[in-house]
This record gives sequence, structure tokens and C-alpha cells, in this order.
Amino acid sequence: MSAAEIVPGSPVPPTQVKQDAMVIGLVGFAHAISHFFHMILAPLFPWIKEAFSLSYAELGLLMTVFFVISGIGQALSGFVVDKLGARTVLFFGISCLGFAALVLSSAQNYAMLLMGAMLAGVGNSVFHPSDYTLLNKRVSPARLGYAFSVHGISGNLGWAAAPVFLVTIAQFTTWRTALFCAAFLPFMVLTLLFIYRDLLHTDIVPATHPHASAHAKEGVLDFLKLPAIWMCFGFFFMSAMALGGIQSFSAAGLRDLYGMSLNAATTAYTMFMLASACGMLLGGFLAARASHHDRIITLAFSLAGVFSLLLATGWSNTPMAIVLMAGIGFGSGIAGPSRDLLIRSATPKNATGRVYGIVYSGLDSGLAVAPLLFGAIMDGRHSSWVFICVGVFQVLTILTAVNVGGRTRALAAV
Repeated sequence: MSAAEIVPGSPVPPTQVKQDAMVIGLVGFAHAISHFFHMILAPLFPWIKEAFSLSYAELGLLMTVFFVISGIGQALSGFVVDKLGARTVLFFGISCLGFAALVLSSAQNYAMLLMGAMLAGVGNSVFHPSDYTLLNKRVSPARLGYAFSVHGISGNLGWAAAPVFLVTIAQFTTWRTALFCAAFLPFMVLTLLFIYRDLLHTDIVPATHPHASAHAKEGVLDFLKLPAIWMCFGFFFMSAMALGGIQSFSAAGLRDLYGMSLNAATTAYTMFMLASACGMLLGGFLAARASHHDRIITLAFSLAGVFSLLLATGWSNTPMAIVLMAGIGFGSGIAGPSRDLLIRSATPKNATGRVYGIVYSGLDSGLAVAPLLFGAIMDGRHSSWVFICVGVFQVLTILTAVNVGGRTRALAAV
């Protein structure tokens, strides 16, 4: 019996429990690798900058290229998932990440760095459509909540692991060796997924019959007329701008503001990501018991915003700055589950895939723009502005969340 055939509320066979756990774990490993490769370059910026005599803006452009390609690919890859199956597309994406790391490790000029970033963006673009298709089709409905929670936390752990892995190897060897070692990680995960490939099989959606009624084709894009959908897009865009600033240049900003060592700055970022994962766990319990998810988001991002502004003042010492970075991550993590449920409440019936494609494009768009903005800020030697802008974007995120929550409640009351 497949997960799709299980009736909600009915007893779940023990074999299905095991399958659920295996699928959740396998997809979680894949998602962790995806997020690890979001950070494949940023932790190595000090070495790459010196090796190629690059500006911060040029370094930021590498991240922008990655997320622009990923954002465009994400909007398109959902159609490919339906045609070829989630498993095939996921295998392709993971392979692209491995080859991208090999290209980056052997780069002899800036053009090769751009090529590697583009290839990594192609690989990253497939994960959300593939992952959510696999989870929805292969995990029983009663465990989908746990599945989505593990999916989010595994991504955060991938973010947290990347700087530790890359910086540690680069310090003892070279940045090229660090990237070469990173190339083995996707291929190891791909091997694991291939061994358990039968668990990741999904049915392929047949192509629409050429004589399908015109009425069936109408209304496919009607959801784009809903203001709440674009507010959700704005929510992801603003939160991604804040996250992109932290990911790309928080380490450099902390070193300038507080005179931190590279190890201490890397520790601060790692604490940000680990605290974010912890916040996501707490946020899941809070979201499950709340009906007004925008209020949780408001409180969580208010906390994170205050910590960002305190960090920008430069008043604290290194240990306190690391604590403040953890506080920013914790607040951002708490908001995560409520964010997903808020978007779900604003999604029209039978438009889930299309809505999430648009909304998650907002995430990639924000992560594409952020490195350019924050790179220019760092080139202007305004390190404190990095954290001021992070706080501002978190406030703007609150405004979009409140707007979506208000519109959703108004429609429910009609």
C-alpha cells in the first residue's frame, strides 16, 4: 500500500511507518546537501578574494548568479518533475552539485568561478519541487507534519555544516582542496539514494490530452490575481534578503566591527544556523497550537530585528556578538513553521504546486539580490550597515506577514 492510498485516521501498517522514516531521512539528507551548497563559496570568500584580487561586489555576483539560475530553474523544474518523475530530477540535481564543486576547485579565473556557480544553481533548482513531491506521495498523511519539520531542519543543518567543513579544510590545506573534498558529499548522498531508489519512486503525471476542454485550461493562472500570493512572495523576498546578508557577509562584517578572528566569525555564523534549527523546533510546537500565525512571526522577527540592530552598534565584545548572532537565528527559526502554515492558509484549492513555485521563487530572488547589495555595502566599508539592513528587512517581513494574515482572516469570515 502506498502512502497516497492510506486513509487519514486509519491505522498505519508497520511497514508504512518504516517507509515513512526512510523516505523522510533520505529526502532530508538530499535537502541538507542542497543547503550546504548555498554556502559553497561564501565561507571561502577571504581566500578566493585574495587569489583572484576580487572586490566584494564581484564575490557577491557569484552568489547572485547561483540564485538567479536557481530561481528560474525552480519555476521550470516542477513541470520536469511531473514529466520525468521526482527521483530522476533529484538525482540530476545532486549530480550537478558534485560537478559544480569540481569546476570551482579547479577554477583558474573569474569566468570559471561564474561557470561553477551557474552549474551549482542548476543543481539547486530541483530540490523543492522534487522533495515536496516525494514527501507528499511517499509519506503517509499523518506524518507529513514531521516530514516537513525534518526537511526544514536538515536544510538549516546543511547551512551550519558548510562553513565548518570548508573553513577547517581550507585552513589546514587550501581553498581548492576544501572545494574538492566538498565534491564528494553530493556523490555520497547520491549513492545512498540510489541504493534505496525504490523508496523514491513516484508515478509520472501523464501529459494533458490534446483535446482537453478549453475550460480545463482556463483559470490555471487565476491565483496570480490574489494579492495575498504576492504578499507571500514579498515575505519570502524580504526574509531572504535578511538571510542573504547574514550568509554572505556577516563573517566579514563581524571581523571588521569586532576584530574577530576568522574562526570566531565562522563560529558566530554556525551558532546562527544551529540556533535557527532549535528555533524551528520550538516554532513547530507554537504553530501547531496557534491560529494567528502572523502574530508568532511578528514576535519572532521583532526579536531577531532587535538583536540585529544591537549587533550593528559594535558595543559588545566577541562572546556577546556570537550570542546575538544566535539570537537572530533563534528568532528567525521560530518564524519558519508559522510562515509555512500562513502560506498554506492563503493558497487556493488545487493550486498548491503553482503557489509554492511562485513563493519559493521569492526566496531565490531575495538570495540573488542580497549579495549584490551587501557586497556594495562592504566595499564602501560600512560593516555596521550589514546588520542594520538585516534588521530593516526583518521589519518589512513582519509587515507582509501581518498583511497576509489579515487578508486570510477576512476571507475566512466572509
